[in-house]
Amino acid sequence: MSPSTIYQRIALGDLTVNNLGQLRKLNEVLFPIEYQSSFYEDALHAGEFVKLVYYNDVCVGSVCCRKDATENGKNSVYIMTLGVLEPYRRLGLGDQLLEHILMEAGKEENAVNSVYLHVQINNDAAVAFYKKHGFEVVRTDKDYYKDVEPKDAFVLEKNIA
Repeated sequence: MSPSTIYQRIALGDLTVNNLGQLRKLNEVLFPIEYQSSFYEDALHAGEFVKLVYYNDVCVGSVCCRKDATENGKNSVYIMTLGVLEPYRRLGLGDQLLEHILMEAGKEENAVNSVYLHVQINNDAAVAFYKKHGFEVVRTDKDYYKDVEPKDAFVLEKNIA
């Protein structure tokens, strides 16, 4: 299958009240953390910083971000979750989700200076994925995760401005 055929089968969609259950189910399968109701309530109001990705009209991944204001008046986007179900990885779906977020973050009206996230220190595939997109490891947060091992996380960041 050619890359152009694959991309024709991929679509990004908005999060709505009607498909919120799909996001909940994806997160249960993809991540070792249980997200509270407030996470999903906030996601409903995040606009272009939350997207679902569909492959042949089946929801197979998502990205959820929030916009943070820092003490120096600069804004950043924090990627809370980005994941694609195992059978659909390596088809460019995660790339499309991340590229959408980077494009939105780069829009002048969002005034974002950087995009950042946490990744478990043993998640080599995720670190490689983000580095491929220009992110750098800027620090390690000890004991970042409460109920998963290892508890430490890398902070990866990409400057936009």
